[in-house]
Amino acid sequence: MLVKDFRELRASVEKMGLLKPNKLFFFLHLAHILLLDTAAWLILFCCGTSFVPFIVSLLVLTISQVQASWLQHDLGHLSVFRKTKWNHLLHKFVMCHLIGASAKWWTLLHSRHHSKPNCFRKDPDIDMHPFLFTLGKKFSVELGIKKKKYMPYNHQHKYFFITLPPLLFPTYFHCHTFYIAYTKRYWVDLACMLTFYIRFFVTYGSLLEMKSLLAYYFIFRMLESSWFVWVSQMNHIPMDIYYDQNLDWVSTQLQATCNVEQSLFNDWFTGHLNFQIEHHLFPTMPRHNYWKVAPLVKSLCAKHGIEYQCKPLLTAFADIVHSLKNSGELWLDAYLHK
Repeated sequence: MLVKDFRELRASVEKMGLLKPNKLFFFLHLAHILLLDTAAWLILFCCGTSFVPFIVSLLVLTISQVQASWLQHDLGHLSVFRKTKWNHLLHKFVMCHLIGASAKWWTLLHSRHHSKPNCFRKDPDIDMHPFLFTLGKKFSVELGIKKKKYMPYNHQHKYFFITLPPLLFPTYFHCHTFYIAYTKRYWVDLACMLTFYIRFFVTYGSLLEMKSLLAYYFIFRMLESSWFVWVSQMNHIPMDIYYDQNLDWVSTQLQATCNVEQSLFNDWFTGHLNFQIEHHLFPTMPRHNYWKVAPLVKSLCAKHGIEYQCKPLLTAFADIVHSLKNSGELWLDAYLHK
């Protein structure tokens, strides 16, 4: 019944035109990214490289980079243009040239995440289990019973702050995107990625000394990484995480996602990933239409007795920490007493 009702909802969504992109929305989004990207350099050029302009420029570039991440996400989901070709072309420009990562690498990983969210060994977004964190109630107990201890998991809610958020981009993503692009011979992606680094180090290198330049680069990558991780994990880590239970596609998406309350700031700050439920059910839907389909999805969940979670932004962030703390405590109890 759930799958049948969802198919009917999907048909209604298409008739309502909710899968059609608003090109003005995405043009303005790209324009504000390019303006911020330019402004970050101009701040240093016009105001000098002392502490205050250095920090302001860092923050402006971080905002530009994160917003570019949200736009490349839209392009990767083919939700900006009707023609696949144009989505792919602009995706390469935004992901490879503006951000410095491989578009094909991202598509490879993200498509696996969407097919089996929160399913261990199938969703790459939870690959940090069990070597860095223990995730999910069932996994944590199983890990404890097996007496496995790769990390002091009972403290993972503490070391989370200084590991995954600030270090994901500057370390793992940097290495992995180049490794995959090289081993899979994504030569066009690699060439476009190099244009980012040439542009960055030439333009900023003309204003900053080498130590300051490297510090600038790694600090903005750490800030970008922190923003991205908190937003991307708030919808998934607090939800059920386990092996693939071979549920129908709709149930698989619903049990692994939750929403954050809608507001203009939340929409902008999260790239509309505050509507994670709608995004997972309609991955090609332009994000400016999520709020329109949300009441219909909520009604579908209510009809079938499925919880539709929607929480404040700060609560969603706190739930990441609470979930890690709970998993760590379950692991410790099983490790010591079972």
